[in-house]
Amino acid sequence: VQLQASGGGLVQDGGSLKLSCTASERTFSTRYMTWFRQAPGKEREFVAAINWGSGGTYYEDSVKGRFTISRDRAKNSGYLQMNSLRPEDTAVYYCAASPSVILSNVASRNAYNNWGQGTLVTVSS
Repeated sequence: VQLQASGGGLVQDGGSLKLSCTASERTFSTRYMTWFRQAPGKEREFVAAINWGSGGTYYEDSVKGRFTISRDRAKNSGYLQMNSLRPEDTAVYYCAASPSVILSNVASRNAYNNWGQGTLVTVSS
């Protein structure tokens, strides 16, 4: 299954973007869909996750109240609405999925075997 991430771009401080991640196959199955990001010179870090079945959501502290993760199972797609963007949000954003990830390791990049190609978000000050 291929994950296709899109929606990145250049936005000013305080602006908004919505990222999308779509799975290529109708038989797509995952327990969570998760967004990570990687800034230049830094490790890839957890941003947000959504339980594919229940819709339960989880966020990294710095994005709580600004970012909203959602999914549309009929479209095999997940989304990350990002509001009140800050320059420190600048990064390549990746979506990830795995049928075996569990809540205790949802924020671990090593738990995922399926990654999108990444989409660049640049927030200018």
